[in-house]
Amino acid sequence: MADDVLILIPARMAATRLPGKPLVDIAGQPMIVHVLRRAQEAALGKVVVATDSEAIVAAVEKAGGRAVMTRADHPSGSDRIFEALGMVDPERRARIIVNLQGDLPTLVPADLKAALGPLADPAVQIATLAAEIKNPRERDNPHVVKVVGSPVAPGRLRALYFTRATAPSGDGPLYHHIGLYAYRRDALAQFVKLLPSPLERRERLEQLRALEAGMRIDVTIVDTVPLGVDTPEDLETARRVLGRSQTPA
Repeated sequence: MADDVLILIPARMAATRLPGKPLVDIAGQPMIVHVLRRAQEAALGKVVVATDSEAIVAAVEKAGGRAVMTRADHPSGSDRIFEALGMVDPERRARIIVNLQGDLPTLVPADLKAALGPLADPAVQIATLAAEIKNPRERDNPHVVKVVGSPVAPGRLRALYFTRATAPSGDGPLYHHIGLYAYRRDALAQFVKLLPSPLERRERLEQLRALEAGMRIDVTIVDTVPLGVDTPEDLETARRVLGRSQTPA
């Protein structure tokens, strides 16, 4: 584990499609605790949940983790983790800040570690993950965000665009973007100062704000996409998957 890496997990109770989802039970534990465990297993650095809910703080602390209370009016998880960063690391030791969504309970810890790889290149400001789309139904699904990028190394792309459309056209793989971001500290500070951009508003994809501002995002290609729990159907799938693979603590 390193002092210069900090993993922050934004979590709030106000999800519309699955209210209270950070605390829904999966295999005997709240979902936020499963995500906390995956981040801890990656052994990259300190892991902290950033929330506006005392109930989430209580669940995390009961599991032996750390959580901090942030304002309730943040427009995005990026804004929430930036507030938490100032609380958790006022000494500014952390140079890499990972924004890990709190609804990815099946995340593979090794993939979290892989997300940091592109930041070895000093030109890269933000790093993220994607996996090749294998299911034909995902190609045209607007809920599956695709990343369009240029290969810069084996298993790594430089992101040119993110879209809900089927892109790029022509022969070749399509890539399913995984919503996990590793920022250089100054890049996160730059990002949260930017106003929502035209393409961001059109596509409803926050990462386009960074690209439109000229920031560089590189993508590590991994083998699988973790299940994002957004609906009751997703929740039942997560319960089946984790119920088979884990014993409740």
